Amino acid sequence: MIKIRKTYVEVNPELLFAEIRDFTLKQGAGLGENKLETYTLPDESASFVSRGTLTFNIKDKAGKECLRVHVVGAARGETKLMIDVDEKLFSKEKLADLQEDIDFIFEPYEAE
Repeated sequence: MIKIRKTYVEVNPELLFAEIRDFTLKQGAGLGENKLETYTLPDESASFVSRGTLTFNIKDKAGKECLRVHVVGAARGETKLMIDVDEKLFSKEKLADLQEDIDFIFEPYEAE
């Protein structure tokens, strides 16, 4: 299992969620779970935290899960990204292409 962990600053988590979904579909994976939830912060009814979960399956492998994505964060502040990849089902080449797409858009916002 390959694990990718990234933290972004001032990135809308809903945008990150949508881009990860689209970039992964571009690599030929099938969409499984696609859930995005929004919560208000305590004592700040105008501030929100979003939580998203995506799962992807390999179409020709009887729907076996090859990739799981978690996004948690707020547009003002940090957004965390976790990607768990089964490299036996999702090739390292596809993963490299996925990471390249993600970095092209979001690398300027990556926390140091």
